[in-house]
Amino acid sequence: MTSKTPISVWFFTGVLVAFYGIVILGYGLYALGLPPSGRAMSGLHPDIWWGGVMLVVGAIYSIKFYPFNKK
Repeated sequence: MTSKTPISVWFFTGVLVAFYGIVILGYGLYALGLPPSGRAMSGLHPDIWWGGVMLVVGAIYSIKFYPFNKK
C-alpha cells in the first residue's frame, strides 16, 4: 500500500512566482537594448530588479516545498 501525501499549495505558488520572475526578468533584459523611455527613474530598471527577486523567491519556495523529497 502506498501513502499519498498531498502536494502543498506553496510549491505551486513558488513555481508560478518563479515563472513570472523569468518573464519579467527576460523582458527587462530585452528592454536594455531598446532606446530609453521618458518615464521617471527608468534608468534604475525595476523590471530587472523585481524579476530577479521574484525568480529567487519562487525558487526558494519551490525547493523548500518540493513534494517529492525522499526522506
